[in-house]
Amino acid sequence: MTSFSQKWMTPTLVVTLIGLIYVIGVLLVNDGDAKAFILLGTQFSQGDPNGSEGYDGQFAYQIALNPAGAAPYIDVPAYRYQRILYPLLARLLAFGQAALIPWTLIILNIGVIALGTWATEHLLLHLRVSRWYALVYGLYGGQFLSLRTDLNEPLAHAFVQLAMLAWAKERRWWAVAAFALAALGKETTLVFLAAYMLYTLSQRMWGWTFRLGLAAIPFVLYQLFLWRWLGSFGVGSGGAGATPFSPIPLAGWLAIAGVSVGAFLLISLVVGPMSILPSIAGVWLSLKEVWYQNLHPFVFSLLLNSAVILFLPTSTFREPVAMLRLTMGLMAAMLLFGAWRRSWRILNYSTFWIFTNILLINGVAG
Repeated sequence: MTSFSQKWMTPTLVVTLIGLIYVIGVLLVNDGDAKAFILLGTQFSQGDPNGSEGYDGQFAYQIALNPAGAAPYIDVPAYRYQRILYPLLARLLAFGQAALIPWTLIILNIGVIALGTWATEHLLLHLRVSRWYALVYGLYGGQFLSLRTDLNEPLAHAFVQLAMLAWAKERRWWAVAAFALAALGKETTLVFLAAYMLYTLSQRMWGWTFRLGLAAIPFVLYQLFLWRWLGSFGVGSGGAGATPFSPIPLAGWLAIAGVSVGAFLLISLVVGPMSILPSIAGVWLSLKEVWYQNLHPFVFSLLLNSAVILFLPTSTFREPVAMLRLTMGLMAAMLLFGAWRRSWRILNYSTFWIFTNILLINGVAG
């Protein structure tokens, strides 16, 4: 390999090129129409109760299009509005021009997938393992699902990766800022903030526990604003048709069998290896480290992200695509835990998450 290739051929570049090729392919199939990424449903966009549902990216689009007046076009307004950062940045990049917003939603996601991969790459180098394991993060199926359907996850998780990199590099105030932005991207990233706060508590770093807590203040204040404006808080277990979180581990998954054994088996073929088995392994691996007092932010990140999967509601378990999105935190946590432990078994098994892109073939890939 030439010195030029060694310098420029990185996981970040590979992920970016594949992302661009994917976007171009989707545009070619859809006559160059960037709105094809939105999956706009007539049920919400036109108020037709018998119309098509579309998918979640349509709500980011509606908010970007009209930040103050999108509520009538959203299933659960406060729940969708709490993820304000992605649509707001897309609107800013488009200079408020409606015709450009479908494009800036796409461009922004390509950029933040690359940014998150770059941060992961440098975290791996900091831990002295191969940077190429960052492909697991950048090529994870949830990233390409989000790219294809204008979702919030890539932006939110890119800020999480940046926060963890900043912390590793002793730039801790930058970590606080990045965690705050991640929470405004998607509320589920607060799990990582909680993990870092648990770590600082375990190390009696009281001052940094407090400072990390400051990262949640913008999110809390924004929740109060949403309650005042829309009449409810945004936090919850999902949009329209969502069921509550389960109080019993994996009860949300097992409940599917009570409705249809066939559906349960089919769904389990996907979510079992993608989410359930890794989450059980994650709880075991992280608790073992806690027991032996081998404490690190990545231990708590793996523990909390694994636990979240176990208590998800039935409405999430029954949708493999939703599980693909929610497993993104577990994927990142397991990858970094494996790098920290120098476990080649964990790192190599993590590469199987790249194959979650198979879910897109018969889904929304076209």
